[in-house]
Amino acid sequence: MKLLTGLVFCSLVLGVHSWFSFIREAFGGARDMWRAYSDMREANYIGADKYFHARGNYDAAQRGPGGAWAARVISNAREDLQQLFGHGAEDSLADQAANEWGRSGKDPNHFRPEGLPEKY
Repeated sequence: MKLLTGLVFCSLVLGVHSWFSFIREAFGGARDMWRAYSDMREANYIGADKYFHARGNYDAAQRGPGGAWAARVISNAREDLQQLFGHGAEDSLADQAANEWGRSGKDPNHFRPEGLPEKY
């Protein structure tokens, strides 16, 4: 009986630990997305939009499942809002492709435009 109680207790502790980990990853992923957005605004570089989409999603997803979840939620919400306000569907599809590229762990530099400062 003590063994069973110990196993149940350990599984609960590990379950709670994994939720804390997920939440920590999600908050970190949200910060990564914000940093990519801030860098995009600061760079103000024509043609760099897809790079920053891919980079934000890549950085967030590297944190783990929580970061990937946050990147997906933030990216989808952003694209939904843009479509609601009448931005182009083609551009939204291209942004989502860049988002997925980054979240899947592929190199965001694939979208990096020529001449974008190395700072980014």
